[in-house]
Amino acid sequence: MPTALFDKVEERLNSPDLRPRRVLDRCNVETIATTEFALDSLTNHGRLQQLGLGARIRTTYRPDDVCDPEVPDFANNLARFGEITGKDPTVWAGMLDAHRVRRAQFRAMGATATDHGTPTALTVDLAVTEKQALLDRALAAKLDPKGAELFRAQMLTEMAGLSVEDGMVMQLHAGVRRNTDPVLLSQRGPNLGADVPVRCDFVGGLQALLSRYGNSPDFRLIVFTLDETAYARELAPMAGYWPAIRLGPPWWFHDSPKGMRRYLDAMHESAGYYNLAGFNDDTRALLSIPARHDVWRREVCGHLAQMVAEHRLSLSSASELGEWLCYNAAKEAYRLP
Repeated sequence: MPTALFDKVEERLNSPDLRPRRVLDRCNVETIATTEFALDSLTNHGRLQQLGLGARIRTTYRPDDVCDPEVPDFANNLARFGEITGKDPTVWAGMLDAHRVRRAQFRAMGATATDHGTPTALTVDLAVTEKQALLDRALAAKLDPKGAELFRAQMLTEMAGLSVEDGMVMQLHAGVRRNTDPVLLSQRGPNLGADVPVRCDFVGGLQALLSRYGNSPDFRLIVFTLDETAYARELAPMAGYWPAIRLGPPWWFHDSPKGMRRYLDAMHESAGYYNLAGFNDDTRALLSIPARHDVWRREVCGHLAQMVAEHRLSLSSASELGEWLCYNAAKEAYRLP
């Protein structure tokens, strides 16, 4: 590729009209959310608050660093968690109190949602003694893979309970196996590629969580998956029944024209359009945001136009649904003003 092209790209990236906040203005972005881990200081979000940008640029509570016992330095992470919050994370109830403190601090920085990345959708609802035994083994680094899965599964149920308490919307991203290339993992470290979709059992996996909180008017769970086979078979009927569930948009590999159309075709008959969470793009590439949303709008309009052409929707209903799916649904799903 000619050097001149790289020079031109660098020149444009350094121009004032491509500064991040200017890009948000040009693309008419009302709200953008980052994700921070439970141990993050939130210093940058504090500065944004001081600049009056807290309602536009919000944080999201992503506590995987203290909810997944297989992350590096998990015991040290929990110790720091206790120092930050003034709670005792070596006791199950104290650990949950630490989450309450941090969630409140995140809400003060504009957070309306939490985010949880897990290999599966498994949830459990164990007795207190069983939960404490899991925590004790996790702190001693004595959990085997099955025990680690149980720990994550219980933490998802606990996070749902905390969402009932404080009203934060809970997001679950499941159905992906990460780091499948051992060479890449050894050379570059985790979470840098070789991730692939895998089957995910949502009916059985979420049973414990939904049995306890699925009918609560104060709970909302937005589910994302890379397992397309679960769309019509599991997720659409579940969203059609459980009042707590909203379906997140097609994610990652499926954030594409055909992926979006497959999603809409698979979901709408059983879930209904009003149980879809609209569109939010999951990207680190700021300049790709307008293009991604444009693709979503085009595919929504194409889907609805076909419904009108087949006399399955009136033009007025399709216009209303188009505005809902492209704008209002996301605001409602994430409880944004």
